Amino acid sequence: MRLSRHFLPVLKESPADAQIVSHKLMLRAGLVRQTAAGIYAWLPLGQRVLQKIAQIVREEQDRSGAIELLMPTIQSADLWRESGRYDAYGPEMLRITDRHDREMLYGPTNEEMITVIFRDSARSYRDLPRTLYHIQWKFRDEVRPRFGVMRGREFLMKDAYSFDLDEAGARHSYNKMFVAYLNTFARMGLRAIPMQADTGPIGGDLSHEFIVLAPTGESDVFYHANWEKPAKLSAVDFDDVAGLQSIVAGYTADYAATDEKRDETAEAAAGDQLRQSRGVEVGHIFYFGEKYSKPMNLRVQGPDGAEVIPHMGSYGIGVSRLMGAIIEASHDDNGIVWPDAVAPYKVGIINMRVDDAACAAAADDLYARLQAAGVEVLYDDRDERGGAKFATMDLIGIPWQIVVGPKGLAKDVVELKRRATGEKEELSIEAALAKVGA
Repeated sequence: MRLSRHFLPVLKESPADAQIVSHKLMLRAGLVRQTAAGIYAWLPLGQRVLQKIAQIVREEQDRSGAIELLMPTIQSADLWRESGRYDAYGPEMLRITDRHDREMLYGPTNEEMITVIFRDSARSYRDLPRTLYHIQWKFRDEVRPRFGVMRGREFLMKDAYSFDLDEAGARHSYNKMFVAYLNTFARMGLRAIPMQADTGPIGGDLSHEFIVLAPTGESDVFYHANWEKPAKLSAVDFDDVAGLQSIVAGYTADYAATDEKRDETAEAAAGDQLRQSRGVEVGHIFYFGEKYSKPMNLRVQGPDGAEVIPHMGSYGIGVSRLMGAIIEASHDDNGIVWPDAVAPYKVGIINMRVDDAACAAAADDLYARLQAAGVEVLYDDRDERGGAKFATMDLIGIPWQIVVGPKGLAKDVVELKRRATGEKEELSIEAALAKVGA
């Protein structure tokens, strides 16, 4: 994409109402614009990153055996009355009435709807286990929306729901999601710590929040210093019940808990290895047994012919919130530093002199060759000062920058910069292309 034809309204200064780094940079880099309290339009650059994040989430869900569908944003209030949650959920639920006076709501989550969908289709134990997921917009009417997409009212979420014949099967489904989440966040360059957590309005007796440590996080978290050491997951067989349980046991051996689930005994045992910080929740998983299947009359025939009430779990990832979390974890004084996996473009070309025929020809050729190689590239061909171009490219965080200028071309080189480290080197055009994977 040529920047001269792009819609990229960057700002030189941070808006006064932006309080945390991610909110400031998302506005300055032209990723989003607020349209109402806690509601944002996703501009072209932000939409590209959002799609990258969603695709990683989708690939890891598919790898774990989950199956994608798509449920609507608007739900009938009758579904929530059937589960008993309609009156209990609270003012965060946006309740509406259609033209026929039917009570509806903008879905904050989908346990009721997916239970009915599965109830109307599943008949026997042969239909289980199943885990179904979708990536869809949600709405929760926060009393004080703030921190940009970190605490917005409308947000994009991946929510998955598992159905199993018994508790043992349900806990295996839970473990699958636990490990899938570790893989998902690691691919985005994030260290997300699974912490024992309160189940809240979802319900159940087993729950973990996945927390990215950040000074601007919404809640206090407590953890063993071992969590600060690097870790890497190896290949996983999601059908290996014992193997998966072993992985989960390993990741939960060291203490980590949100403020609501602190354990004084465990903290005392940690001694001087106990750490306190603030964190951003990017995922939350729950096992809640028959909480929804029983009141909503979900039944299947078991292997012995007897009726069975399936056990359920639900698993959420804040897709749009993840963008804010990534920026909180990866930025510097000049702007965003995108991990390669979620960057809107892999390479940025900066033409230092658009009025110079040799510069224009070399930059145009680079642009064409990168595109032909399937490399996502943003070409700054604007008639602007070089300093302004450097500032824009650093602000929006493109991982690689290729600078084309008259002095370099006179030596048959271009300058290649790695955004994450600031390292610069002069290379031939062929060597620069090879280094960025073209």
